Amino acid sequence: MSVAEQMAVIKRGAVEVLIEKELEAKIEKSLKTGVPLRIKAGFDPTAPDLHLGHTVLIQKLRHFQQLGHEVSFLIGDFTGMIGDPTGKSETRKVLTREDVLSNAETYKEQVFKILDPEKTKVVFNSTWLNELGSGGMIALASKYTVARMLERDDFHKRFTTQQPISIHEFLYPLVQGYDSVAMQSDVELGGTDQKFNLLMGRELQREWGQSPQCILTMPLLEGLDGVNKMSKSLGNYIGVSDTADEIFGKIMSISDELMLRYYELLSDMPLPALEKLKGALKDHSLHPMAAKKRLGREIVSRFHGVGAGEIAEENFVKRFKENEIPEDMPQVVYNLTDGRVLLAKAMTEAGLTKSNGEGRRAIDGGGVKLNNEKVSDTNLELSAAGEYIVQIGKRRFARIVVS
Repeated sequence: MSVAEQMAVIKRGAVEVLIEKELEAKIEKSLKTGVPLRIKAGFDPTAPDLHLGHTVLIQKLRHFQQLGHEVSFLIGDFTGMIGDPTGKSETRKVLTREDVLSNAETYKEQVFKILDPEKTKVVFNSTWLNELGSGGMIALASKYTVARMLERDDFHKRFTTQQPISIHEFLYPLVQGYDSVAMQSDVELGGTDQKFNLLMGRELQREWGQSPQCILTMPLLEGLDGVNKMSKSLGNYIGVSDTADEIFGKIMSISDELMLRYYELLSDMPLPALEKLKGALKDHSLHPMAAKKRLGREIVSRFHGVGAGEIAEENFVKRFKENEIPEDMPQVVYNLTDGRVLLAKAMTEAGLTKSNGEGRRAIDGGGVKLNNEKVSDTNLELSAAGEYIVQIGKRRFARIVVS
C-alpha cells in the first residue's frame, strides 16, 4: 500500500498523530528499503481480564500488522509493579510480582484472539529495566526535572490540593519512555490519557541519539452507558472473556450512535464499506438493529471462533421472541459497589415511570414483571449481579444491568 493508503488505515479512529509528516517519512523509507517499522504498545497487567476498551489499541496494532510492520505487544511487568499514576487522585496500590506475572499470562491468551501470534513479538519490560540497575535509574532520573513532571495534569492537581505524590510515581513516565529507547521504536500507540508518557519516549530517544518515535493516540472507548469510559468498576464493560451470548446481548443494548463508534474502533469492516453502512443508516435503507446484529456477530466470532456470532444471534432472537420481548429497549447500568439497586428507582431512571412513587404504585397494582416474573414487593432491591428485564404492562420494557 502507498503512503497515503497506509496513513488512511492508521488514522482510522485515531485522535492524534504526532508528528504526521514524520510518520509519512518513516513509511516512505520503509517502502523504499523493505524494512518494516517497529510498532509498540504497552499494557500493564494490573488486572487479569481485558475488555473491549483495551482492544482499541490492540485492534490498531492489528492494522499495522496487516500493513506489514513489526508489532510488539509490550507487557509492563516492571512498570505494573510501580503503577501508572495517570488520572489517579491518589497513589496506587503496588502489585506483587506474582500478581503481575499471573495477569500477564491471561493477557497473552486474550490478545492472540486479535493479533497474529506468528507475527507478534511479546516482550516484557523487566528484560531491560531490571538490567538498568540503581545507577542506570539515577542516570535516567537526571534526564527530567520535577518542574516538568508537575506540568502533568494529574500530578499538578494532586500537588496543588496537597495530595501525596510518591517519588516512585515520577519514575513511571521515565521508565515507560525508556521502553521506547530499549526497543528503538518507530511508533508508539496509547490512549489519549497517555500522551505525557508517550511524549517522554520521544524526548528520551533524542537523549540517546535515536530518531524520535511517532505517536498515535486512540480515544478512550465509552462503555455500555455511552457516557463513561469502559470500566469494570463502573459495570459498563464488555469483557473479552465474556460468554458469546453475553457479548452479543451487550452489543445489542448499546445506542445507535455508540454502535457506529464501536464499528470504527473495533470492527474489521473496510472504510469504504463502513461509509456505505453509515449512508444506509442515514437514508433508512438499513435498520439500526440489523447493523447492530452484524457488529455483534463480528465481535463474538473474534473471541469465540467462526460461527459463534451466528449462534449467539440465534440464541438472542429465540430468547426474546419466546418471551415476546423487544430487542431494542432503554437500558440502565448499576454497580453493586454503590449499594443495592431499588427496582422502582431503576424503572424511573430507565424512563418507564416518572417517579419512584409511580413505580411503586405500578408494582402494587400487579403490572410489573421482572425477568417474566410478577413483582409484588414495592421496595424490591436487586442485590445480585446480572441482566434484568423489567416490564410494565404489555409493551413497556427496559433492561437493568447490575455488576
